Order: sequence, then structure tokens, then C-alpha cells
Amino acid sequence: METFTAADDLALLTAAAHEAGRIALGFFGAAPEVWMKTGNSPVSEADFAVDAYLKRVLLAARPTYGWLSEETETVLGAAGAERFFVVDPIDGTRSFLRGESTWCVSVAVIDAKRPHAGVIDAPAKGEVFTAVSGGEALLNGAPIRVAPAGGGILSVAVPDGMVKRFEPERAAGHLAFAKAAPSLAYRLAEIAAGRFDGTVIRPNANDWDIAAGDLILELAGGSLVDLSGAARLYDISGRKHGLLVAAAEHALSRLTSMAEASSPA
Repeated sequence: METFTAADDLALLTAAAHEAGRIALGFFGAAPEVWMKTGNSPVSEADFAVDAYLKRVLLAARPTYGWLSEETETVLGAAGAERFFVVDPIDGTRSFLRGESTWCVSVAVIDAKRPHAGVIDAPAKGEVFTAVSGGEALLNGAPIRVAPAGGGILSVAVPDGMVKRFEPERAAGHLAFAKAAPSLAYRLAEIAAGRFDGTVIRPNANDWDIAAGDLILELAGGSLVDLSGAARLYDISGRKHGLLVAAAEHALSRLTSMAEASSPA
């Protein structure tokens, strides 16, 4: 059986995500057909087209790998649960449908429960974030790092539904609100690129929302953790996560404490 390195997988993901982004752009701003999933979440024909392309190309190149996607059934590969693709064909579908640019193709390969290669391709932004275990986080081929420690105020992207909980921290001068992109993957990439210090992620994020961004953020000098400080582990069965915090290392402890204090009892 042929063995592929993390660098091999990154090259495959990068090329596939680029073409997937091109496919998505063909539907962007063209009023694609839309259906509502359980939970009132939209899915469009663009999501399905991108997912179908990625599934065909990635599994053809790595037939022993498993497949975990937002839009299609899980496939257990010959490699069992140790190595598998995690795919969100269009993360930020609502933004995509509104004609906004903050959506992306998010793909990762999981090995032994952690991502070892990841790509976030935001074609409407012209941005491609990549990372491979043991390497650096890159944006369009150039290394990126999280924001350095600054003054006492943290710049934090807080989702709309959680802003009120963090208003006391803002009023006290502990944080300033940054714009929170609906796409979790893109938001994690923005932290990795140093655009703000961190974010809080509402409960029920799925593996495909965060896997690629998790690795990119880690290699840029940040972390994605739960309130206990535990890193995320990924399984072929997929899972929904509780309240999460993602931040540059210098901001992680403070933001985690704020998130814990603001959580409902």
C-alpha cells in the first residue's frame, strides 16, 4: 500500500480546493437553487457541485482514506478511522448566497485524530491559507503569524448571538469587537493571519467547520480549545463541539476566562 506524507496530502488538497473554488465561483452571484436543511440551514446547488467534485477527485487520489463531509454520507476508507478527509465544500453558505466574499472551501486530512494537512481557499477574496504538520502556516505562499501581544485590550470576533454576553467586558475596556465572519473556517484563518486576537465559537460547531483552520491557526502560533483548554480531536464519525475559544497564545487564557464567565450557568 502506497504511503503518502503530509506534504503529499497538502499538495493534493491545495490543487483540489483551487478547482473547487473555481466551480463555486461559477455559481456565485448567479442565484443558485437553494434548499433548507434540518435546523433551517441553507444548502445550494453550488455546495453539492463542489462536494461532488472534491469527493470524486480526493478519493480517487487516496482510495484508502475515509471521507467526512457536511453534505454527503461518511465513507470509511481502508485506512480505517486513522486517516480521512474532512470537507466543508462551502463554509459560509449564507454569505455565499448574499454575494459576500467571506466564504471558503475548507479541506483537511486527519491522521491519528489531528489534522496533518489543511487548506482554506477563499476564492472571492483571492486568499489561500495552507498548513502542513511540521511546517508553517501560509497565506498565498507567504508565512503568517498571529497578532503579537499588544496593549491590554483584546480584539475579538464575537458572533452576533453572543455579543450581549461580552458587552460587560467591552464596557470595562477588556476587549474590542472585531467583525465576525459567519464562516468559522475563514474566521480561524483570519486569527492565524493576525487580523484580530481571537474569537469565541458557539456550541454545535462541526468537525468540518474547524479542522483545517485548527491546523492553520496552530502553526501560526495560536490554539483552538474548549473551556478546559483541551485541543480538538477528530474522528471519522464526526462530532459537534461545545463552546470553543480560538486565539493567539498570548490572548488564549484571558479570552477563555471571559468566555467561561459569560457562559450561561
